[in-house]
Amino acid sequence: MSIRDDLDISAYLVLGPENTLGRPVSDVVTQALDAGFTCIQVRSKVASAREIIALTGDAAQAIAQAGKTGQVALLIDDRLDCVLAAREQGIAVDGVHVGQSDIPVEVCRKLLGPDAIVGLSARCEEMLEYVKTADMSLVDYLGVGPLHETATKPDCGMDDDGRVITRSLEELADLRRISPKPIVVGGGVKAA
Repeated sequence: MSIRDDLDISAYLVLGPENTLGRPVSDVVTQALDAGFTCIQVRSKVASAREIIALTGDAAQAIAQAGKTGQVALLIDDRLDCVLAAREQGIAVDGVHVGQSDIPVEVCRKLLGPDAIVGLSARCEEMLEYVKTADMSLVDYLGVGPLHETATKPDCGMDDDGRVITRSLEELADLRRISPKPIVVGGGVKAA
């Protein structure tokens, strides 16, 4: 049995060094695990590959110290190369999260194997079409958003007036109705 069989994305943390307020990623992961987070994604748009691998190692160690290896999924955003390199170094990283314009999920699945987790994100309208036409057995969950505007993801879509395009709960519900895979919603999502 692999972590893929029991994937729990109900409390999904995305973090990198640029959004921990100067605290070590491992400390934030430890606190997140204590608070009940079930999935950790290391994402950085500023860190080098070596830094991402080291951060992933720190997160994996925090997960192991909490006794949650194999229960809490550890993923890297966008960087399939970092997942492969981390695994080569013995770091317990469970998979990758990619966008529709990143490395294709078919390649991720082929290189990571059948037990890895592969998450896919896209804009809601693109995801609706993807769900209708793609081989959904290649992905484990879908990521959509943003629900609210957030400073942590400045590269999401903008409208003609330069405002961030957010997703309504109705759009997300439409996607959930047709998706055979679970959905995680990002973008300014808080506990409340």
